[in-house]
Amino acid sequence: MHNIKGIIFDYGGTLDTNGTHWFHIFRQVYSKCLPQIAEEQLRDAYVHGERYLATHHVIEPTDDFLMMLRKKVGIQVRQLANTLHKDYIHESSLQDTVSQIAEACDAIVRSNMAETRRILDTLTTGYPLVLVSNFYGNIHAVLQSYGIDGYFKDVIESAVVGIRKPDPQIFALGIEALALSPGEVLVVGDSYSKDVIPAHSLGCHTIWLKGKGWNTSDESIAPPCADRVIKHLAEVLESV
Repeated sequence: MHNIKGIIFDYGGTLDTNGTHWFHIFRQVYSKCLPQIAEEQLRDAYVHGERYLATHHVIEPTDDFLMMLRKKVGIQVRQLANTLHKDYIHESSLQDTVSQIAEACDAIVRSNMAETRRILDTLTTGYPLVLVSNFYGNIHAVLQSYGIDGYFKDVIESAVVGIRKPDPQIFALGIEALALSPGEVLVVGDSYSKDVIPAHSLGCHTIWLKGKGWNTSDESIAPPCADRVIKHLAEVLESV
């Protein structure tokens, strides 16, 4: 890759979990807190929660990630409690379980963020950075709580601009914020369909952070249109 003058990052699954889809983060934590829940049961509850958040005003702009997690996990656990046998999740311990799961997920992100800040520190010495994310309207509060809000020239959030990935136009807004041409911009994301393909269609350079995705369908893509496929976020430093 040549002539890179600016970088666009995805947030969820990229900067916070180093390529691991959030379902698998939840699965890891649920297996310890609610081991009786099967993977497919959790998958259904996860999808229910994402759809609920997309249609109901639950997340406030001031919610940091832990506050958001408590709300998101609360929806998941309540759905599980409503659809499964009462012995699976006891009503008396439901709120404690929600807090336990949310705090464990937050701890995973906080651990990952030390490395993310190191990577962003290095990149900002040579490139302007922009964040483009499908999020709930509270991304600024989340970035601030993890100490990475100051790295980005601009933040393009789907809930604010009214455009969601995989629509390429949300990346076009990121390119505009950088005041560069698409061929001068590198886009880094964990989703092949939502990050790599739309950014590539605009003429951007792309890096696919290929971790543990929502399903295994992406693993069979050959050859991907990404300029580079990486397994760890730190590999971006070797690419620019």
